[in-house]
Amino acid sequence: MTAAASGGIVIGGIPLEFILFAATLLGVALIHHRTLEVAVTGLLAIVAYKLAVTGFHGQPGLIGLAAHLRAEWVVLANLFGLLMGFALLSRHFEQSHVPSRLPDLLPDDWRGGFLLLVAVFVLSSFLDNIAAALIGGTVAATVFRHKVHIGYIAAIVAASNAGGSGSVVGDTTTTMMWIDGVSPLSVLHAYVAAGVALVVCGIPAARQQQRHSPIRRHGDARTAVDWVRVGVVAFILLAAIAVNVTTNVYFPQWSEQFPCIGAAVWAALLMTATWRRPDWAVLPATLRGTVFLLSLVLAASMMPVERLPVASWQTAFGLGFVSAVFDNIPLTKLALEQGGYDWGMLAYAVGFGGSMIWFGSSAGVAITNLFPEARSVGDWLKAGWHVALAYVVGFAVLMLTLGWNPQG
Repeated sequence: MTAAASGGIVIGGIPLEFILFAATLLGVALIHHRTLEVAVTGLLAIVAYKLAVTGFHGQPGLIGLAAHLRAEWVVLANLFGLLMGFALLSRHFEQSHVPSRLPDLLPDDWRGGFLLLVAVFVLSSFLDNIAAALIGGTVAATVFRHKVHIGYIAAIVAASNAGGSGSVVGDTTTTMMWIDGVSPLSVLHAYVAAGVALVVCGIPAARQQQRHSPIRRHGDARTAVDWVRVGVVAFILLAAIAVNVTTNVYFPQWSEQFPCIGAAVWAALLMTATWRRPDWAVLPATLRGTVFLLSLVLAASMMPVERLPVASWQTAFGLGFVSAVFDNIPLTKLALEQGGYDWGMLAYAVGFGGSMIWFGSSAGVAITNLFPEARSVGDWLKAGWHVALAYVVGFAVLMLTLGWNPQG
């Protein structure tokens, strides 16, 4: 054990912050029935250590902590607003009875499950991936009689993250690239990898689900669709899209200084509450998952990562695995500061890579609020083996077809 140049403790060449963060992630993996308690405890341990020893990015004590929170509050507030708000939106969608009518439109074999994943992929290209995953999960719960295989849950998350990877309005990381000046066309080729990955993981997952609980053959014709609730869902989603695009194109400084999209979702929810009352009862359970994710995101932002390895396809490939346990927002921020990346390849890596573990992306945390049984790293890896395989195959196809094309 030695002291770092900044005054921090280094054990075996590794700063103590990383060891505390790794211990937190290990605790989440092993004690999956107490994930919130583990995440909050890990965050408090990291904060206490940095307050007492290292400070926060060069600023000591409470002053440094306050400065750090000022820098991160927009990201945290946006995530809070989206996770809580989209939980209410998915409940609106379920109560509209649209999911119960979908078995009439989907094939009554494994192809129905696969087409649902394709729909999630497409939705995520223009919606936030959290919303796309929650809508997909809500439909799956209905058409599969609330018996959804963990492998299929992992595939829904993978489809949502894949669909958002090539669109600057489909994922927080690609939106960050857009705000930073990266052209939307520069991330579009991420869909080469994402499309391959969808097929590689989607077909095995759909077959898993069909064996586990076959898709319903017919919808409930007696249940009338609540078109007012459908309108509420559409209004909320359109508000989120409009605010996201408008602020990023015309007022990028707003999105950097205020949680615009999270606020837009809640404004739309409150505006439509007189049309149909939201099911507020879903919020307590959703709050636990939200605080869990925010604890990990805040802890990850405190790690002493000042620079990534030299930009290369190998680094981008490795970042995909890192993003399964390390929040991809600070990784993307560092990559943008460093430059020299193939932005489409990086978008696919940090976007889809987070699907390999349930807490590796906000979409994964959101969907486990619907399916708490999926909050097991071991079960997720075992049942969702096809997600990791899909990541590698998709990356390889992108590399072999288009190669590494770095930009400034």
